[in-house]
Amino acid sequence: MHFTVITPTHNRRDYLPEAVASVRASVSAPLDFSFEHLICENASTDDTAQWLREAAPEAGPTLRVRTQPTLLKAGPARNLLIREDAPADTWIVPLDDDDLLLQRALFHYADQIQRHPGRPWLVADFLRVDQDRRYLPNEDYYAWQFDSPRAMLQAIFRAEHFIQGNVCYSRELFDAVGGYDENIKMAEDLDLYVRFLLAGHLPVICPHISHLHRFHTSNVSIGVDADHHAQDLRIIYDNYAEQLLQLGIERP
Repeated sequence: MHFTVITPTHNRRDYLPEAVASVRASVSAPLDFSFEHLICENASTDDTAQWLREAAPEAGPTLRVRTQPTLLKAGPARNLLIREDAPADTWIVPLDDDDLLLQRALFHYADQIQRHPGRPWLVADFLRVDQDRRYLPNEDYYAWQFDSPRAMLQAIFRAEHFIQGNVCYSRELFDAVGGYDENIKMAEDLDLYVRFLLAGHLPVICPHISHLHRFHTSNVSIGVDADHHAQDLRIIYDNYAEQLLQLGIERP
């Protein structure tokens, strides 16, 4: 079993080293799996590229960096990493460049993959911290259990439930649904997971914490309030309106 952690990064010199260190700290024992960390250095104008050039040799073969000279949105950058650099039989774990993967996250994903053969994606919980890694009480994320893909889609388009970087999915499933939509500015990850559900795949709900999601003043999602989320949902809905209507799911 192999895992590929994917991280597009742009001007994150202050936080990226901790994200990279968190992946390197992953522990597999007693399970037998390997992992790598693919980073798209996405046209940074600070010291991020220089730090990666110095860090990559020290990290060894588990860290691979792709240099992207023109700035890409998150979806195209992730597509580039997966399609060009990830093995065909790997499990993909997205990690933002300011977040921290927990040391046993990959272990717990591997354990759940073994326990649920044939299930191509998994969802875990995550915790929120501030810019200094201090825990934010009452801000935990907990994945909900659903009985069917339709029920989960219903909750998503009612704005009752969402998913972001707390996932693990097979490269095979990613290829089957066409990867990230490169035309969506925000919520490109939720759009991908909607297509997983439309393809009939309900995620395995994992009883572990996948990562620490860091809140700070330069988060990409700053300003994404309920109104913005509703707008994103309408854009995603319109992309798949015919299929969703057939399932009886109304436009948000």
